[in-house]
Amino acid sequence: MPTPIAVCGTLEKLRVCTVYGLFSKHRSVGVNHLSNSGETPLHVACRLGKTDVAKSLLHCQANCNIVGSHGYPIHTAMKFIQAGCAEAILDTDPSQISTEDPHYGGTPLHWAKKSDMIRLLINRGCALDYLSKTGETPLHIMVKRGRFECAMILLVHGADTNAKGESGNTPLHLAMKLDNLELIKALIVFGADVKLPNDFGETPGLIAARYSKGSNRKVMLNLLCSIGAERCYPPSPDSPSPSPSHTARPVPVKTNRGLGFEDILGIATVVGSLSKGLDAADGDGYVHRRYDRLLCLDGGGIRGLVLIQLLIAIEQAAGQPVRELFDWISGTSTGGILALAIVHGKSMQYLRCLYFRMKDEVFKGSRPFSSVPLEEFLKKEFGENTKMTDVTKPKVMVTGTLADRHPGELHLFRNYNPPEPQHDPSYMRTAEFQALTQPKDQLVWRAARCSGAAPTYFRPMGRFLDGGLLANNPTLDALTEIHEYNQNLRRKGREDQVKKLGVVVSLGTGKPPQVPVTSVDVFRPSNPWELAKTVFGARELGKMVVDCCTDSDGRAVDRARAWCEMVDIPYFRLNSQLKTDVMLDEIDDAILINMLWDTQIYIHQERERIQQLAQLLLSA
Repeated sequence: MPTPIAVCGTLEKLRVCTVYGLFSKHRSVGVNHLSNSGETPLHVACRLGKTDVAKSLLHCQANCNIVGSHGYPIHTAMKFIQAGCAEAILDTDPSQISTEDPHYGGTPLHWAKKSDMIRLLINRGCALDYLSKTGETPLHIMVKRGRFECAMILLVHGADTNAKGESGNTPLHLAMKLDNLELIKALIVFGADVKLPNDFGETPGLIAARYSKGSNRKVMLNLLCSIGAERCYPPSPDSPSPSPSHTARPVPVKTNRGLGFEDILGIATVVGSLSKGLDAADGDGYVHRRYDRLLCLDGGGIRGLVLIQLLIAIEQAAGQPVRELFDWISGTSTGGILALAIVHGKSMQYLRCLYFRMKDEVFKGSRPFSSVPLEEFLKKEFGENTKMTDVTKPKVMVTGTLADRHPGELHLFRNYNPPEPQHDPSYMRTAEFQALTQPKDQLVWRAARCSGAAPTYFRPMGRFLDGGLLANNPTLDALTEIHEYNQNLRRKGREDQVKKLGVVVSLGTGKPPQVPVTSVDVFRPSNPWELAKTVFGARELGKMVVDCCTDSDGRAVDRARAWCEMVDIPYFRLNSQLKTDVMLDEIDDAILINMLWDTQIYIHQERERIQQLAQLLLSA
């Protein structure tokens, strides 16, 4: 016989039935009764999203470990997207975060349907790559269901893109079967291996050729080719296809293959790194070399993701983290934040995920955005009390614009003492300005905030504005700084510490396509039609002035290349061509994934030059 709580027809009746338990602090009769439909009162509350009722039942000692028609109550809450009920259950019993449903063996994360529910579980410490009884991680499930937003949340929190599930299929194998171009791009951008075979020896490329149909087929195969995956044609009609129900792992076929071009390059790189230009390592493991290596990172807001993707490609080619490949790192705005992150030992994969998470916290509301979320983010990543000189290798310089004077001046935030000036001030000063903070007293998070204080996006940081106003491509300023630093050593009789630059690497945040401009004419209008033309012209002129002042390509690159060639320094400029202009405060994941996809295509096109750069960095 069902109890009153189990058969109550309305939630008001359900509340009434639980009141006794709340006041008596004893378990109510029937609070855990399972109805004919396979639900306890807690299941019903979770299905209908009645958070207050769920809390009341839990206070009455409702059991979270009773299996219902939709699994345990936590699974019911996830299935019906009831965040309040899920939180109430997890507050009462945190172990429910890892509860397996009895049928599939999936955790609550496997059952999540919306990105907010996934965030809730991740914040509670759920396991991202938990394998269910059916051989699926949560990422496998989100890909199978075509839930792009949910998959992105998992990816930006570090889910394994190459986790093997049923029949050895990775999430990319499943995305190929579904012809889901959006998910395919996202998975590959986050490191999915396009050449990884499943248990049947099928790579994602072969899956695409075999299962893809319709208009997406050619597009998908061309996408794979554009990033270097071998074109895979479907098998001939006579060749047998593996049965979907077959789960036995085939015996791998061993092949004898001679050394190819890529193998020789890899061996040469390793040998070169061991035999050329290396001195001894100091106490912290930093290797001293004959030549210094300089890395310069442009500004560009959220397009700093392009910088990260390029740096990942360099790391993979060199087999070493970026921090160990360079002796000097300079950056502006987003490039300055990344420069500081590199110096402090943060991995590129971590930073890629961090940027995707950060944008949703920082770019909230309308411009100018509140500075509080950005500052809290920087404090969390670098520490509130970390000084610039706490980490001294490699040397780092981050640009900022001193805006408490006119004309404004470029300032470099350094983790070393600046070279002593040997020239007269550029301007006659009519006032005394506040002294600059020395590196040993300069907080890292404040330096990062100053460099990224882009006008109209964020308010100034004290007297500082974004370094991009004067040096959005910091290469020439970095070269000047290194020259002055070495000259200062010579003046002090420390000639033995002077090192010539062996290579200069400049990375951009993506080049937008050039578009036609109708008019930049600004004049005094005499009629309404001319007023509209004047407003349009003023808008286009303003945009052009800002873009020209902060342009990090074009002549800025030509000048840096010419400077390096004149003094016989190898110069590498890497900057992907974007198909669309991406705003500095873009938050749409699909747009950002397409931006990184354009970068992946560029990386494949420039693979030989990147490999050449890697060898030079290792042998300098």
